[in-house]
Amino acid sequence: MTLPDILILIAIIVGVVGVGLYFFTRWASRKVGEQQRMMQSMNQSITIYVIDKKKDKLTNANLPKAILEQMPKRANLMKMHLVKVKTGPQIMTMIADKHVWNALPMKKNIKVEVSGIYITSMQGLKSKKELKEAEKAKKEKAK
Repeated sequence: MTLPDILILIAIIVGVVGVGLYFFTRWASRKVGEQQRMMQSMNQSITIYVIDKKKDKLTNANLPKAILEQMPKRANLMKMHLVKVKTGPQIMTMIADKHVWNALPMKKNIKVEVSGIYITSMQGLKSKKELKEAEKAKKEKAK
């Protein structure tokens, strides 16, 4: 095999991989869109009291066995954003979206949007830009 033959073979392989990634990305984005619509339709607005929040694996999270069985195997290996909350008389562990988890205050009552055990949003959630400005103002005030 000569150098031009090897380059052509590499170009063909890269092209096939690129086309495969394109179609996989389209399929995955369509699936994520369907899941988002389903979660939006099942949203409930509730008031919770945040007891604790941590980043841990689902197997250590004290979740019901039925929920752990429904989770994909790769989700059991990842660390998730977990929040221990009190909803009425019941204390339970919930999973939060990353930007919601970062903004959740501890030891306070908060009104949140929940889809099953997943916290999707909270009332009064600030954007990333507003959070950065608030942090800068807090640092300047501390000086």
